[in-house]
Amino acid sequence: MTSTENEQAPARRLLAPNPGLMTGPGTNTWLIGERDVIVVDPGPAMAPHIDAIIAQTGGSIAAILVTHTHRDHSPGAALLAERTGVTVYGMPPPDAPNHDTTFRPDITLADGDLVQAGDNIVRAIHTPGHASNHLCYLLEQHRWLFTGDHINHGSTVVIAPPDGDMLAYLTSLRNLQRMELAALAPGHGDVIYNAQESIAGLIAHRLRREAKIIAALTALPGSTVEGLVPEAYDDVPEQLHHVAAQSLLAHLNKLAAEKRAREMDGAWFPLKAR
Repeated sequence: MTSTENEQAPARRLLAPNPGLMTGPGTNTWLIGERDVIVVDPGPAMAPHIDAIIAQTGGSIAAILVTHTHRDHSPGAALLAERTGVTVYGMPPPDAPNHDTTFRPDITLADGDLVQAGDNIVRAIHTPGHASNHLCYLLEQHRWLFTGDHINHGSTVVIAPPDGDMLAYLTSLRNLQRMELAALAPGHGDVIYNAQESIAGLIAHRLRREAKIIAALTALPGSTVEGLVPEAYDDVPEQLHHVAAQSLLAHLNKLAAEKRAREMDGAWFPLKAR
């Protein structure tokens, strides 16, 4: 068990044993409450991790919430539900190769839907961008937002088309700016207590990256995504350029939707903003 920084925190963090390049120290499973526990993101289908969830909750689980269906977040839900008989909430997966297409929620949530377990009320907030079916969960009485991969601690998230959408991602972040938030409980990394400052910083970071992409596109019109990466991500280690290329394409798709760039046969060209 990994504790949060605040002993009075309304949730406990259980770290799945799946560290890696894309998962950092591992996927965070969040346990909300002491009785009638709400489990957020059971993580991968790893039996020792599911055993640990049941042990840490004493088997008193009332609901299983899944933020999205990337394979480090949702597969454990079916295994945990099979062991406990508890209802699984979330959104079905898109037909995309990087998703857990076996995930089947018992109850499909939409933006604004509420889930209550004991004294805890959680509100689903649809936050597409990293994934089209991504949900954040707001613990109403404490104003803690469980962010899945919409916001992570210590790193920006990859936006990988075609399911990843940079325009939707920035819109979702701006929607969160209108909310009162005490803390962000991410899918990877530590609790973030300066919630709105962090959200504003993420938006600013993405817009700075967009400006670099526009500059690269202006300097190298007709380039492919791969040709633009070394210029637009010159501050990122070369061994990560294959990952950066996914978010670069998402930025280009956003610029195309805004009629600020166009693509022809894999080559990208700048357009003057209207």
